[in-house]
Order: sequence, then structure tokens, then C-alpha cells
Amino acid sequence: MVEIDPAGYAVLTLNRPQAMNALSVALCRALAEAVAALRDDPRVRVLILTGSGRAFCAGLDLKELAAGRELSAFVSTSDPVRVLGTFRGPVIGAINGAAITGGFELALACDMLIASTEARFADTHARVGIVPGWGLSQKLSRLVGLARAKEISLTGNFVGAQEAERIGLVNRVVAPETLLPAARRLAEDLLSAVPEMLPEMKQLIDEGYALPLGEALALERRRSSAWSQAMPREEIARRREAVQQRGRAQAAGG
Repeated sequence: MVEIDPAGYAVLTLNRPQAMNALSVALCRALAEAVAALRDDPRVRVLILTGSGRAFCAGLDLKELAAGRELSAFVSTSDPVRVLGTFRGPVIGAINGAAITGGFELALACDMLIASTEARFADTHARVGIVPGWGLSQKLSRLVGLARAKEISLTGNFVGAQEAERIGLVNRVVAPETLLPAARRLAEDLLSAVPEMLPEMKQLIDEGYALPLGEALALERRRSSAWSQAMPREEIARRREAVQQRGRAQAAGG
């Protein structure tokens, strides 16, 4: 389910509430196709991903797996995590409820997470007997630290919203009724930046994070030099004044 807001963002909602938005092969394909279409839509520069009903996503559809569906059917060209990674702008995860295993991996594919107080996270790969294929084993430790990631993944225990915020898994926690409004406000705040900077900064942060610090700093210097040479000085001065005015307005508003 897709809603495109004129402000420049889209809300993409997983819509299998009767199955806790479990990822069937059909839903994986529909999700990947929707993200690909939004990626190519010039009206959309920020994406919000959320779930309908009481769950964000319960992971792969175990009923399909039990019925004989091959696991490879899920990790395919319709891989929604891979396709989310091709969206050049920021992706906000609005985590409305349980995000379990594959659903947890889907959340980790987002650039930033706002969680409802009803949100819970669990990695049950070790209990189900499936090795992660969408990045959880590598991304989680980089977010919360090696020891915490091992505890989460090796026990399969749930992490509640408040604990997720405490350990740095989510950006912040809000009441359920304010989740989407908060995600929309964040999207609008992101969209107030210089348009071309959203994908540029996201790419620089992501590429640098995957490198040793020395190489990452060298990468930043190269990109900074190239960008500065292409940007007129008077335009930089104008934008700096706009930033200062915004800062003064925020300080006056408390």
C-alpha cells in the first residue's frame, strides 16, 4: 500500500495484517516492485516504511516454508532488503509492532528507525535453524555492539522499544498514535535540506562506514574537494545564512 505525499515523501505500508505482515513470496515481490517504482519516481525523495495492524513484520512466511516453498524463493531478485538499499534517499522505518527475524532485517535496512512503544524486535534465526541472508548478522553488531548483538541473536529473546532506544537500535520511541505523524515530520525535516545533498550524504556515510577509518576519511576528502569545486561560493554563502536563520528560529522555539 503506497501513499505519495506532495511534500516529497512516500509511505509504504506492509499490508498483510491478518498474517502479521509475514513476508510471503508474493509480498516480497510486491514490496520490491513498489520500492523500485518509488526509487524511480522523481516526486519521492524520502521513503517511510511501516506495517499495518499490530505487527511491523513477522519475518518470512513460515506456512509457505512448511508447505515446501524453497528458501531461495525469498532470497532472490525480489529480495526487498536489496531493493531498499537501492533507494537513494533516506528510508525511515516506522516500527509499529513486532519486527521478527526477516522483519528485523527489513527494519535494519532502513536508515533511521522511529519505534512505537508497542514495537518489539527479535532475531529467531538460531531457533528456527536458518542462517541470516539479509544482513542482520553484520548490521546488528555495528549498531549495538558485538556482545549485545550476540545475546540478541543467540537467545532469540525479544527486545522491547525502550531497551531498543537505550542500546541505540532505534532513534526514538513514541506513542502508537503519534508514530506516523512523527515519521512524517522527520521526512519533512529531511526534505528541507538541499535536495541533492540527501542522497550524496547518505551514500558518503554508508560507503565510509564500510571502510577502515583512515580510508573513510580519505574518501570524505576526495568527495569534499570535488563537491566544493563544483559549488559556487555565493551559493554556499546564501545557504549558510539560511542555516543560521533556521538555527536562530529553533533556539527561539526552545
